[in-house]
Amino acid sequence: MASEFQRSKLQDMFDAFDVNGDGYLEEEDFEALATRWGRLPRVRTDAELATRVESVLLGWWQQLAETVDSDHDGRIDMDDLLAMVDRLPSMRGAVAATADTVFDAVDENGDGRISRSEHQQLIDLWHGRETTTEDVFDRLDQDADGHLGRSEFAALWIQFWTSDDPAEPGNYMCGPVAGRSPR
Repeated sequence: MASEFQRSKLQDMFDAFDVNGDGYLEEEDFEALATRWGRLPRVRTDAELATRVESVLLGWWQQLAETVDSDHDGRIDMDDLLAMVDRLPSMRGAVAATADTVFDAVDENGDGRISRSEHQQLIDLWHGRETTTEDVFDRLDQDADGHLGRSEFAALWIQFWTSDDPAEPGNYMCGPVAGRSPR
């Protein structure tokens, strides 16, 4: 069962994805999310990447609909999302695969690294608005080299989706968690 920390961590994401604010995620919300991600510079100019991004985002919807929409009404509430999160530790490969696509979409200059500003763009995009991130990037950048490499990013992405330990840095991958300090 998902922890209260996981609920806190994912509530902002849920709210940002719920475009019409009705308390449910629906296919249209994921289509809107794909449109939002399609505005990223690399996604806008790279048709193959745009297809991958859309496939990942709509794939998230399909996975949710097939796995936790038990009444088949096409609506996922927060408890349904948390039920899916309970399953993710056994789906690490699928979670890691989404990390690669997200990484490529956010790596604006294509240098194979996520900078502080590129990470900020990820957070703003994730939330659908500019978001204050405090010192989140410093926590994520464990080796303090000023960027996140692909494998570093993937490990943090997996932590975000699977961890309920507030001390693990990946939990802050998509910004600060309400009511929690990342340090």
